[in-house]
This record gives sequence, C-alpha cells and structure tokens, in this order.
Amino acid sequence: MESEQFDQSVTFADLGLRKSTVKQLASLGYVHPSEIQQKFIPPALSGTDCLGQSQTGTGKTAAFMIPVIERFEKADHDPRVLVLCPTRELSEQVAEEARKISSDTSLEVATLVGGRPLRKQALQVEHGVDVVVGTPGRIIDLFKRKTLTFSALQTVVLDEADRMLDIGFRPDIEFILKNCPKDRQTLLLSATLPPEVERLATRYMNEPIRVDVSATNVTADAVEQFYLTVDEHRKFPLLVRLLRQERPRQTIVFCRTKRKADDLYNRFRTRLKQVATLHGDLPQAKRDRVMKSFREGKVRMLIATDIVGRGIDVSGISHIINYDIPEHSDDYVHRIGRAGRLSSDFHGRAFTFVTQAQGNELTRIEILVNRMIPEYKIEDEEHYTPRVRRHL
Repeated sequence: MESEQFDQSVTFADLGLRKSTVKQLASLGYVHPSEIQQKFIPPALSGTDCLGQSQTGTGKTAAFMIPVIERFEKADHDPRVLVLCPTRELSEQVAEEARKISSDTSLEVATLVGGRPLRKQALQVEHGVDVVVGTPGRIIDLFKRKTLTFSALQTVVLDEADRMLDIGFRPDIEFILKNCPKDRQTLLLSATLPPEVERLATRYMNEPIRVDVSATNVTADAVEQFYLTVDEHRKFPLLVRLLRQERPRQTIVFCRTKRKADDLYNRFRTRLKQVATLHGDLPQAKRDRVMKSFREGKVRMLIATDIVGRGIDVSGISHIINYDIPEHSDDYVHRIGRAGRLSSDFHGRAFTFVTQAQGNELTRIEILVNRMIPEYKIEDEEHYTPRVRRHL
C-alpha cells in the first residue's frame, strides 16, 4: 500500500467511520488523518490483519485505536481488545488516547503495567473491562493468576513491536499470542521492520496487509539536525555551552545508560531548578511525577534513557540532545522525533555528540536518514577534539 498517494484533503469522514465516531474525533480536533491513519484505518476496519510501519510522531496510536473502537463488540465483562506496549509510559499514553476516542461510549479501558499495585489492577479486571493496554510481563502475570482471560479477544495490537523485541519481550509476546483465539484480528505497528519483527508477523499474523509510510527520509522534516565533535571527558562543558547558546524552550538529553543519566542529573541539579531524570530504575510514582511536571512545563530539561524515550509524547519539546550517540541507529529516529511538534511551522533542533572514534556510527545514522548531518559550531568554540573519522 506504500505506492498510494497521500491526500491531505481527506477527512476522517471519508474513511468509512460511523458518524458518531467522526463527530467524537472532531470534538478532539481530529479532522484530517495523518498518512498512517489514512492508509491503515480502512483495511483495519475490515477486520483484516494489518502491519503498519511509520515513524514516531505520525499518529500510529490513533491509527490502530480508531478502527479497534469502531469494530468493538461487547462480550459480557471479558476484554475484547488487548494492546501490548514496551513501556509503562507508552501504555498509559495509549490508554489515555483510547479513553479520549471512546469517551462518548461506555467502554472500560484498563492499564495493566508493572510498578502499579497488582491487586488494584486485578480488581478492575474482575469488575469487567473492554480494552486492556499494558506491558507483556504484567499481562502474563494476571493471565497466569486466572484474573485476566484472553478467550473473548477480538483484536490484539502489538504497538512499537521493534522496541518490544529490542528489550527482550519476544518470549512473552509469543506466549500471549499462542494463548489468544486463533480467529482474532492482529494489528502490528512498528517504526522499523527488522528481521525479528518480520518473523513474528509471518508466524502469528494471517496474510497481513502491509501499510508502509516510512519515507526515504525517515526523520521528521520539522527537525534540524546537527552533530558536534567532542572528547568523552569534555561532553559536560560542551553541553553547558550548547545550552547557553541555544537556550531551548524544553529539551530532552538522551544518555545510553541509567548511571550516565543519574551522573549528569547530579551535576545539573545544583545549577538548574527545572531539571529531572527519567529511567527504568526509578519507582513508578517518581516517573509519573516527573512526566507530569515535564508535560506541564515545570521541567525544562529531562535527562532520559532510550528505555523510556518512546513513552514521551510532549508537544513543547524544542530541542533533543544526544549526549551519547544511540547504540542503535533506529533509536536516533525515535529520539529526534520528539522535537518539532509545537506547530506546523516550528522547526525543532537535534544535536548529537560524537567522539572521534564514533565516525562510523554517525555515518550509519546518515545512511539511515538519507542525509548528511552538518557539524554545529559553538560560538568562540575551543577545540574539543580532532574531526571525527567518517567513512562513506
């Protein structure tokens, strides 16, 4: 389906949705579907298995949630829809989107994730839920306790499938799918389609329709990209100078490890009031408080790891800073996709720190995004490092 043209004049009313759904979407400000929504919703509405590839920030959540809710059929108090997500933050974001889209109906949406009281979630399921959104581990936990049943499932969604496989959820996903009804509809959404995701789709999906809207240039046009050369031990002073020069409205600084994120946070917290850190070792309550403050603009600089990067969907982010070049090139696309969502004419900015030995990693990113990334110069810059070695 990737050959079909994207018509920006198309409205949700043109996609075969009920009038009540179109009215509800309009009340949320949803009038013209994004490309992934325009191409994914019609086949998903038909009940066919669908595999969608689209980058971060393109509206994938609504692309699968709208047809899921449109096709929903009540089955007593057992869930009819299961959405699997890689992180707690993304699960909560997807569940909130589901509640908004279905707010004119009586659908009950449950978020089942680790880091939350198990008993409270179990009671919610026992009282009856229609749509379950959660992480594989907690879903399996409640299933094995016989609190959660899969027998009435009509649709199963694998959201951010590539990330779930990246962080080791393959056995859990396969266990869940093997225990779901064979006649279910399966929807798979992913930013990239590495061989592992392809194998999963081949094994557990029934002749899926493929919807690929990942452009040749896989990064958002609304993000200006730069790299800066720097020796590892001089990253911190370079970051300070970059922040002073750019004066970001709101920024995420990405680190590869939780230890690096904590170290960087500890160096900044005595200098800045509006700084916080976010990674997988933090208690869930703390992560919730940090995300709430970040969304409200009370935190202007968030230091995060990739494990939570895909659960961050905030419209005020002006800058992304890759303090550490991402371990996997695909993560670069997800990181910088967080910027540039302020308005249609706003250009976010993304900066990547690259050491001399990481020239090949920069080149791999440039091949992926199909563009040469220019070097950024700090005003009155000292020489932080010799130019990186780049091999094309």
